Amino acid sequence: MALISTSRDGFVGTVTLDNAEKRNALSSALIGELCDALAAFRDDHLRAVVIRAQPGVKVWSAGFNIDELPEGHRDPLGWDDPVRHLVREISRYPIPVIAMVEGSVWGGACEVVLACDIIVIAPTASFAITPAKLSVPYNISGMLTFLNAAPACTVREMAFTAKPVSAARAFDLGMVNHIVPVEELETVTYGIARDIAANAPLAVSVMKEQLRILEGAHPVSPEGFERLQGLRRVVYDSQDYLEGLRAFKQKRKPVFEGK
Repeated sequence: MALISTSRDGFVGTVTLDNAEKRNALSSALIGELCDALAAFRDDHLRAVVIRAQPGVKVWSAGFNIDELPEGHRDPLGWDDPVRHLVREISRYPIPVIAMVEGSVWGGACEVVLACDIIVIAPTASFAITPAKLSVPYNISGMLTFLNAAPACTVREMAFTAKPVSAARAFDLGMVNHIVPVEELETVTYGIARDIAANAPLAVSVMKEQLRILEGAHPVSPEGFERLQGLRRVVYDSQDYLEGLRAFKQKRKPVFEGK
């Protein structure tokens, strides 16, 4: 069974997350289908892409598929994990990607949305960085995505508390481009997509790549990078990491001991 659906209207393509049973969790299979759809749109020279969920959803995406995380002594969110691959694909994609969001966005899905070029949300949207609930250490490039999208103090609060940020607050903080009534969500989103598609595609593509390079221009010394990686290993080698995964799978509240 397909986990996404796709459609095209002129130079605008749409990818719809369509696995409500799993709350559109970002499994390897779903991400594989999504990346294949993006590749097909690129090959067909489309000029704007919208990523959305089905209308009326309560959860846009529940984030990384927890069942696919390794149980200890291996980086749970390394270079090759599926969400990392999807975020890189969106960031480097030569076509502008617009996220259209209603419902809550959790964990890795929050990063996927924030990696998009333009974000249009309904008042029902919310964003939560949830790894602390599972004792999962977020990866470095993911943290940079968050820091490029929101003030550092906001990222700290979201990461430490795992509490959601409302649509109104996300807009006030500049995390998203537009907040519109749900009945206007498609009209506004596809209006932006058509405006993009009407412009010179090569110029738009080059400007997107320029902005990507400039946003990533945060120098870190080799010593600092090693320190960042070492900090993450402290968590994924811990008993708390195993406890977080097991509690999630057993559908109980975890008991963290800080070791």
